[in-house]
Amino acid sequence: MIVLKNISKSFDERVIIQGIDAVMESGKCNLIIGSSGSGKTVLTKCIVGLIQPDEGGIIEYNGQDIVQMDDKALKVVRQQIGMLFQGNALFDSMTVQENIKFPLDMFTKLTHGEKLKKVDEVLERVNLSNAHKRFPAEISGGMKKRVGIARSIVLNPKYLFCDEPNSGLDPLTSLVIDKLIREITIEYQMTTVVVTHDMNSVMEIGDHILYLYNGKKQWEGSNKDIIFSKDQLLNDFIFASEFLQDAKQMRMQEAGNQ
Repeated sequence: MIVLKNISKSFDERVIIQGIDAVMESGKCNLIIGSSGSGKTVLTKCIVGLIQPDEGGIIEYNGQDIVQMDDKALKVVRQQIGMLFQGNALFDSMTVQENIKFPLDMFTKLTHGEKLKKVDEVLERVNLSNAHKRFPAEISGGMKKRVGIARSIVLNPKYLFCDEPNSGLDPLTSLVIDKLIREITIEYQMTTVVVTHDMNSVMEIGDHILYLYNGKKQWEGSNKDIIFSKDQLLNDFIFASEFLQDAKQMRMQEAGNQ
């Protein structure tokens, strides 16, 4: 679990985020949403310790405030964090197997055989058992994303951060990636934080959603709560398309019939 208390951040007197309180729960997909410039990126960088929040902010990882940690203690926490980057961040000159083994080479003292076994396990988990010797240029965008997921979980992290995991993917592949992230979150009992603009992801895997507007927390709840939300800013953001408006009406009807 990650607990945020009074998180604010300003640069040169320009306020980017202000007074944000939130809880990111383990075993759930915690989504951060909002329009461009709403503060999602700055908040996320604060959460992972890349940026220090302004004075008075608290970021607790299972009760430990990383804001007060020295570099050595913060490094220990970061080793428990898996990252899935928007652009995948795979090394083009390395095979899939080498890309996934890279964190094991950097942060563990496992034998070569033990590392290969771990690589096999996570590749099987993301349904890429036969991709070991292929290079990133030889696989599709969806496969690259799955390789990124495999690399992000190879160290058995307690926390998983995903930055726009469906960026550049077709709708069907996006659903596959969403399903995989949700399954892994539950299976590993991780605290997963997803920054996304994909409203389908919000409705499908949004166990807990934090909506930012102009640097402040505008709304917080689940994807089920969104259906009945009376927050006009949230509704305008989520249900901008006619398709999603129709989906909202259908879900409200289904809920009314239950």
